[in-house]
This record gives sequence, C-alpha cells and structure tokens, in this order.
Amino acid sequence: MSQPLWIDQPAELLRRLENAPPLVGLDTEFIRERTYWPKLALVQMAIGEEILLVDPLVPGMPQAIAAWLDAPHVLKVMHSASEDLVTFKCACGTLPRPMYDTQTAAALAGIGAGLGYQKLVEQVTGVALAKGETRSDWMRRPLSPSQLEYAADDVRHLAALYRATGIRLRELGRQDWMIEDMERTLANAARDEGERWPHLSLRAAQFLDPGGQRRLLRLLRWRDLHARESDHPRSWVLDNELAVTLAREAPADLAAVQQRLDATPKSPRKLGPAIWQALSTPLADEDAMPAPAAEADRNAVKRLQDAVVRRSAELGLPDGVLASRRHLEALLEGGDWPPALQGWRRRELEPALAPLLAAAPTAG
Repeated sequence: MSQPLWIDQPAELLRRLENAPPLVGLDTEFIRERTYWPKLALVQMAIGEEILLVDPLVPGMPQAIAAWLDAPHVLKVMHSASEDLVTFKCACGTLPRPMYDTQTAAALAGIGAGLGYQKLVEQVTGVALAKGETRSDWMRRPLSPSQLEYAADDVRHLAALYRATGIRLRELGRQDWMIEDMERTLANAARDEGERWPHLSLRAAQFLDPGGQRRLLRLLRWRDLHARESDHPRSWVLDNELAVTLAREAPADLAAVQQRLDATPKSPRKLGPAIWQALSTPLADEDAMPAPAAEADRNAVKRLQDAVVRRSAELGLPDGVLASRRHLEALLEGGDWPPALQGWRRRELEPALAPLLAAAPTAG
C-alpha cells in the first residue's frame, strides 16, 4: 500500500500534470458547518499507484488544481461528486471535465442507488474502510496521521470502482446514459441557481392556503439570496419552522413580524425589517407558482410512480434512478418534461407515461 505524498508546492503539482495518466481519482475535504459556501480544505488525487494529498490553503495551489480540473485528456473519477463540484467551483473557479461519478455509474449499472463510497468499495473489492475521520477539522495543520490515511483511502480504490462499473455499463450498453448524466451534473453545478420553488420541498407547505404558500415562497427565496450574500447557512438566516409560521400568520406590519421574532428563541431579530420586506413584496412569477400536490394530484402521481417502478424493474435499475416523485409532480403539473427527465430517461419512460399523462385531469 503506497504512502500518500503531501503536496504543498504548486509547481510540484503542475509538474506532475505534464505526464498525467488518462485517469485520476479525485476527492475533496471541505468545511461547511458555519458557512453557505464550502471551504476547500484538502484535495486527494490518485495518480496510478501514487496518492497525492494537496494542500489548497497554500497560495497559488487553487490555480494549480484548476489546471488539473481543466485538463481535457485526464478523466477525473469521483464518488458522489455534487458537493465536491460546488467546492471546486468556489475555490478554483472551474469544474472537473471530463468526469466520471462512480456512485452514478453504480446506479445506472443496476448495482445500487445512492451507495456510499465505503459500501461500494467493500462490495467491489472486499476491502472494509475505516470511517473514523468523517467529522475531522480538515483546516488544521498539520493533519494527523489518521486523517492522512483516511483521506488517502477516499481515492485509493476509485480506479477499481471505475473499472468494475465501466465493465457493467458496457455490457448493458449504457455508456451513453452515463455520459448524459455527467453532462447534466456538470451543467447543474455550473449554473448553481437557487431553487425556483423551494416551498415544494417543505411538507408543511401543503397545509397553507394559497396566500400562505406565496408568502412562504417569498421568504424562502429571500433566505437563499441572503444566505449566499452573507455566506451563512440557510437555517442561521431563517429556519423552516419559523418561515412556515410567519407565512401562516401573515403579520400585518413590521411590528407584528418583530413581535413574532421576539417571541421565538434564537430567531434572527436583527433581520426583522428585511423579513417584513420579503414577506410583503410580491414576486414577479408567484402567480405561476405550483401548489403542493392535492389529493387528486397525488393519485395521478402514484400512477406515474407505479409505471416508473415497473419500467425500472424491467431495466434492472434501482428505485429512484429513473425518476423521483418530485420530477413526476413537475411533469404532471407543467405537461413539459423537466430537464432532469430529458434524454435517455424520457426515451425509456415516455411510452409508459404518455397514456397516463393524457388521462390525468391536470396534465398539459
């Protein structure tokens, strides 16, 4: 087992790019508990038999890392990469292209959906990895020997996962599915837009009347923007429970908002004026706001879900890979296929879903 090498000189990392292999394993450690944007603390790279632990806190190192991320002749193999992509974009200003996510590959290959790295490594290689450093302080220097070993393990087996999942994808003829999903993943990370209808993810929203749902949408949109600008977690700006309470109560003025904040432990009292402005200012697109699914809609969604489950079984895909409930609700509500269901998913699903959509009262 190779010992990891600590890289704290940008020139050294760039020198290795000159003779880069066609594939590298890639992972990050980052801190996000007290911020909205992740702070890159460590980059792990598996280059052949060599494992590099790269210190991104060194001046000039993010630019050297970016050169690797941008290298078109190097496939970057990662696992469950969505948060790593956001981290790279924040720290290095770019995304790893081309890339291959072994979690996505395992799902498309029918091995399992949402498999964690440790579980997939054990399933593919038989190696049981330690989990002891998942909550470490990765910003401290020097890192402990156990941190270094844990970090190295996170990329040590990525090449094996790539080979195993790649063989299965080729056997099934699903390489194009993988390419489509990677392009969609990178496009989503590049846009990094706030969610347009964040109220739909809160179960409590379905118990609000239409006016309450509009007020909740306004608050959640404002919260996301404020969290981004202040670099604070959303829950520090305004937690979900208080947002729903304010939307339901419909305070009449700033004084009423402030009264509710004063009566709520750990509420953002200083943000009272901003909260009142957000709560009382209509959004330009709120009339197009989809409501949480009603009972009749839920029955229609259930029929779509049943059809998706049947098609997934025919394809040998784990549940949830073809389409999520939320995407089916969007399809039923708008009539147009959402971006997440375009491409190969639409080709596989449309023959089964089209008759159900045509029969649904809310379709189109």
